Amino acid sequence: MNQPTAEDALRRLEPLVGEWAFEAKWPDGQPWPGGGRVTFEWHPSGAHPIQRGTAELPEAPDNISVIGCDAANGTYFQLYSDERGVCRVYEMTVGNGEWKLWREGEPFSQRFAATFSDDGNTITGRWEMSEDGADYATDFDLVYRRVAKRTS
Repeated sequence: MNQPTAEDALRRLEPLVGEWAFEAKWPDGQPWPGGGRVTFEWHPSGAHPIQRGTAELPEAPDNISVIGCDAANGTYFQLYSDERGVCRVYEMTVGNGEWKLWREGEPFSQRFAATFSDDGNTITGRWEMSEDGADYATDFDLVYRRVAKRTS
């Protein structure tokens, strides 16, 4: 039986790899006080990007995520955890200049949609949430700006 390898699927994650500064805004357009940093680095195995995030906003917890793929099906998942003890699993797509994450379930559903700038150095996105799984409202907007590109 011929198994597909993850090489192509992992290559699609490369635009995320690096260090990013971010700015966020509430739904009313007011900026968060301070900003934050996010890094995406390859796990030593080369099979999973590790995402680490921190923000200057006290109610935004430090977090870490592991991103993986199922090469046979071309699907991606993000395993998220933060300093509050929250753990979530998001489905994910990346490609064609877009990055999307989503999850359905308790206590609320969430989705994130973002686009990459043509030069790949800016990611502009929005997190939305829904308590009933149907009516989504903006949680906050994000702009990531690349600080450094890393490959390992």
